[in-house]
Amino acid sequence: MQSAAETALTSAQQRDLRALAAVMIPPSEEFAVPGADDPAIFDDILRSLGRDRDSVLAALARLAAQAGGSFAGLDAARQDSLAAAFLAGGTPDATILGRVVLQCYYRDDRVVRSLGLEPRPPFPKGHRLEQGDWSLLDPVRARPKLWRDAP
Repeated sequence: MQSAAETALTSAQQRDLRALAAVMIPPSEEFAVPGADDPAIFDDILRSLGRDRDSVLAALARLAAQAGGSFAGLDAARQDSLAAAFLAGGTPDATILGRVVLQCYYRDDRVVRSLGLEPRPPFPKGHRLEQGDWSLLDPVRARPKLWRDAP
């Protein structure tokens, strides 16, 4: 596990990440949820970088380069268009950065409550899931064996 110093971002990187998180998931008055730049959620993002730190740093460097310096320093319209193009680019680093933001956002209790769920671990009570179409797995079941049996 990395120490806090190893996972720390510079203040400029934090500003850019916070601005990108705000563009990705803005607050919603309609659903009474904060944006991904909310202090509690953003602190969770920073604490959760871990093994994804290098990818997030690479994504932030690319975003800053595309912004011509500071992404956070751009006006809102330019941030929106640049973020949309950056995230739609589908680079592995941008995908990882997006995943980090999303995982932290959707584990915030306020967001979980807005989805009509109780903010708690899934066990021991468990959660009910609607049954899906199990026939969608038929092509996977029909594949030949991809492993060899142990002797």
